[in-house]
Amino acid sequence: MIDENILKSEERAIYSLRSLYKKYGYMPFKMSKFEEYELYVRNKDFLISDRIITFTDTNGKLLALKPDVTLSIIKNGEDKPGIKQKVYYNENVYRVSGSTHQFKEIMQTGLECIGDIDSCDIYEAVWLAAQSLETISDDFVLEISHLGILTALLNETSDNSDFRREISHCIAEKNTHDIRRICRDYDISAEKTERLCTFTGIYGEMNDVINRLEPLCTAPEAQTALGELLTLYSLLDNTVYKQKIHFDFSIVNDMNYYNGIVFKGFLNGICEGVLAGGTYDKLMRKMGRKSGAVGFALYLDLLEDLKTPRNEFDIDVLLLYNNTTESKTVLRCIQEQTEKGKSVSAQKAVPEKIRFRELVDLRS
Repeated sequence: MIDENILKSEERAIYSLRSLYKKYGYMPFKMSKFEEYELYVRNKDFLISDRIITFTDTNGKLLALKPDVTLSIIKNGEDKPGIKQKVYYNENVYRVSGSTHQFKEIMQTGLECIGDIDSCDIYEAVWLAAQSLETISDDFVLEISHLGILTALLNETSDNSDFRREISHCIAEKNTHDIRRICRDYDISAEKTERLCTFTGIYGEMNDVINRLEPLCTAPEAQTALGELLTLYSLLDNTVYKQKIHFDFSIVNDMNYYNGIVFKGFLNGICEGVLAGGTYDKLMRKMGRKSGAVGFALYLDLLEDLKTPRNEFDIDVLLLYNNTTESKTVLRCIQEQTEKGKSVSAQKAVPEKIRFRELVDLRS
């Protein structure tokens, strides 16, 4: 039995999440610490950072310490009709930390469902994302978007790639001021500009968002996306997480890889998202796979910002002895205390800054 009081925030999360994912039929996935560098070069836009630690293998191949797990799972899987590959992982990745801006070994956990996925699998991924956040803290928010609606609005507005990239960036920042400026620069009509600004300002409780979103979804592509969002809403509406899940269309994951439902999780006390995921069929196609896919990752390095409750004492018993104390006496006393379930530190002097419940002095 593991004493969770001695675990750090990220260690407690790993221990709990492993049990959660196994309960829903996800199997553990293990992989090497490194992959061929070419895998990451071909998909560098999918990575959080394109800075990668590389080295040359004994056969001359350029390898990289893996900065991501999803790419390895896709690479090592295969498409089988009617079958879903459901895996979870706890893996170290090696990339530049957002807080220190230096390379860091980061423990990342998450899950992937790859294969003949449907609305049930997408709901399950969202549900497990919410449960994952709650496992760490009940003070969380999970925000959901649908890239199909944004894609439809952009298609109706302009096919200029620079315009689409700039507008997507502004939507991610909820920056309507620059949206209007960019639209003027690209000679976009006032009506289309206001549609983009209205879309950017839509976020909040699911039911309210759906009602405000419907008038913007006039194109067939947008209506299809709205239908998928409504299906997900109907499944989430009566759950215990209804008040914790919001629709927010500033969640704009890389549209070259993600499609459909995307989501991001936040914990109170941490200034950036700790969980991110969604459907990524485009990435599957880019890597030669025909299946659909949905998954998410939880960035455990960010949990360091959460205040881990500090125990009142470092140890239960501080056992003091000296050179005249018989070894048998010291060892017998240690055994007696540990058999009572107490932690013991045997010392010849009191260490600085150690906090103990009880002092046992065997010095003669």
